[in-house]
Amino acid sequence: MIPRKKAEDIFMKEQTKLTISETAEYARAYNKLLSLSADIRRPDDEQTIRRLLQEATDEIDIFQRKAPKFPLITHAIEVANILIDDVGLSRGAAICAIFADMVQQSPTLRAKVAETFGEPISTICEGLVKVAELYERHTSVENENFRKLLFTFAQDVRVIFVILADRLNVMRHLKLYPKADQLRIGSEVAYLYAPLAHRMGLYGMKSELEDLAMKFTNREVYDSIARKLNETKRSRDSYISTFIAPLKKALTEQGFKFDIKGRTKTISSIYNKLRKSNVDFEHIYDLFAIRIIIDCDLKDEKAECWRAYSLVTDMYRPNPARLKDWISVPKGNGYESLHITVFGPDNRWVEVQIRTRRMDEVAEKGFAAHWKYKGITTEQNMELWLANIREVLENPELSGVDFIDDFKLNLYDKEVFAFTPKGDLRRLAKGATVLDFAFDVHTNIGRHCVGAIVNDRNVPIKYVIQNGDQVEILTSSRQEPKADWINIVTTSRAKSKLRQALKEQLYRQSDTGRELLTRRLKNWKLELNDTLLHQLMKVFGYKDIHVFLSDVATEVVDIEKIKEYIDNQEQKEEEAEPVKTQSAEKYYTVRPDDRNVLMLDKGLTNIDFTLAKCCNPIFGDPVFAFVSAMGGVKVHRMGCPNEAEMRKRFGYRILEARWLGTEGDLVPVTLRITGNDDLGLLSNISQVLSKDMDAKVRSINVNSTEGGFSGDITILVSSTDTLSKTIKKIKTIKGVFTVTRLEK
Repeated sequence: MIPRKKAEDIFMKEQTKLTISETAEYARAYNKLLSLSADIRRPDDEQTIRRLLQEATDEIDIFQRKAPKFPLITHAIEVANILIDDVGLSRGAAICAIFADMVQQSPTLRAKVAETFGEPISTICEGLVKVAELYERHTSVENENFRKLLFTFAQDVRVIFVILADRLNVMRHLKLYPKADQLRIGSEVAYLYAPLAHRMGLYGMKSELEDLAMKFTNREVYDSIARKLNETKRSRDSYISTFIAPLKKALTEQGFKFDIKGRTKTISSIYNKLRKSNVDFEHIYDLFAIRIIIDCDLKDEKAECWRAYSLVTDMYRPNPARLKDWISVPKGNGYESLHITVFGPDNRWVEVQIRTRRMDEVAEKGFAAHWKYKGITTEQNMELWLANIREVLENPELSGVDFIDDFKLNLYDKEVFAFTPKGDLRRLAKGATVLDFAFDVHTNIGRHCVGAIVNDRNVPIKYVIQNGDQVEILTSSRQEPKADWINIVTTSRAKSKLRQALKEQLYRQSDTGRELLTRRLKNWKLELNDTLLHQLMKVFGYKDIHVFLSDVATEVVDIEKIKEYIDNQEQKEEEAEPVKTQSAEKYYTVRPDDRNVLMLDKGLTNIDFTLAKCCNPIFGDPVFAFVSAMGGVKVHRMGCPNEAEMRKRFGYRILEARWLGTEGDLVPVTLRITGNDDLGLLSNISQVLSKDMDAKVRSINVNSTEGGFSGDITILVSSTDTLSKTIKKIKTIKGVFTVTRLEK
């Protein structure tokens, strides 16, 4: 947006603040921005942005580091490049990206940007400032402040895109951040921002965010999968070429204009499949998908995709159960494509994706790409989603934890499509019930729902909606929401509306109960006051005053029991039991000197600690410490299955830790051993463990299939050095293929 010469006028006088490599990186980012923005910037943008940046240098340091060796101005330009190139946004969002970090530091510059560019750029900048203020408070994603963060997002959808681009660029440079920040930011991105990118239809960004997050939060597994992908690349490329060749010939002969390519799954998606399927890397065969991208007129898109489908299924036998038609009914985020799984060469199942050039761009750039194709796919789905977010946000009764749970429900969920009796199509999350459908139609219909007629047969409220169902909701004026309905509904909208209805119902019954109790006490010549009310709550085991009074109204609490309690009370009130308090200061119990094997951050040693059973760390493992609510310290392995959750919710209670001294306690470690199913192999392994390594064997679990051997052996070891020697020794046994340490 700024011509090169004018950029030099602004920045060359400050060049001493950048190193040679930083200057080169800035130049590359800036020249890319010039190229990308050539068709979208206005004639006066160049001088305007130049003037504002020049004025900004008089008030703030635009060359300050966002992270070590990461200049602020370079980050701003790279974020603008992501918004234009990866997301497909235009002038306004790019301008906001350039000034985003600067307006947070300078209210004067913020006012100038608003005055110069007007709405909606000033609105986006204000939203970005609010987001930055929340981050300065170290907002937890399960904190009440997170509701405010999402509310800011929902005001203007471009705020979401700018924040996602900012997070992506931070992740690309995360190696420049301190280790603790790498883990915190990586966990946050995996938990919130990658799913958010997915929901916005930014599949390319979502995949990169997930991979980068895994790279910094689970590096060992990430490197292992990356190495195996690299080792199998040649055979994989060869298979893809063999599969594609006849398809390419047939498509060409039929007059298609197209691209066809094989796309390898991302490392994070492979890892998720390994965990879900509980198999080794070598047993995953669908490491890639074939994508056919067709060039055609808009009016011919569906016909051409189905014509290509016919060619593919004529050549390779399809699996009908694996057909996914997102062309006839696109996903909620606008995704359109045909997915089929076919039986390819060497008896392998291969996924084939068929889409047009427009569909491919929408698939990569999501909602943002719709703006280029007005009249083809509208922004209706995005507006419905944002309206749903606003609706949940505005429920004052929803706690921060409940909100994030409800919000997460709708991020990754697959969808089902059902029809009203009039033929209107309604889109719900997969697993939605009749009760979800009723609340989706209208809140009052949901509150009074008693069942439904689905495809001409009566079903209960817990019936799970299937694709293509025609649903007619049945209601009754006498039906009221019930507390156990919360276990029936699955969508965030229904959960939010149901909680609100139950709360209103509780308050009505509470008022009735208060009136009833006041009248009865008056008959007994007593007055209902707060002191008596809280005494009654304590005696009858209630913590919520509204629940207690509601149960009085519905006779769950017997009025006669209340009278009996009052009659038996002594006239003088008992003294309240003094409340025991603990010092807020952290405390640790000192270990004996001969157990001094761990040092925490800030140089703390001689700390009483226990080894976490969720990951069984041993002496020598990379570890971190977690301070429990009772003051004790538990030591976890880096990459522990619970690490991301602990850092996300209780990051302030995590301490860096490293081993000192000599080996620690014996800890159980499970080894996965594979090999030939030879007679005596297990005996040889046991002999090595018991005699050669003097290892204590706790348990052995062995399976044999088709000449193969797979076993899990749990042994007790005291250090990674001992474990490495044991693994190395087992690998020398004839017939053993692999020996790996299992995660808990």
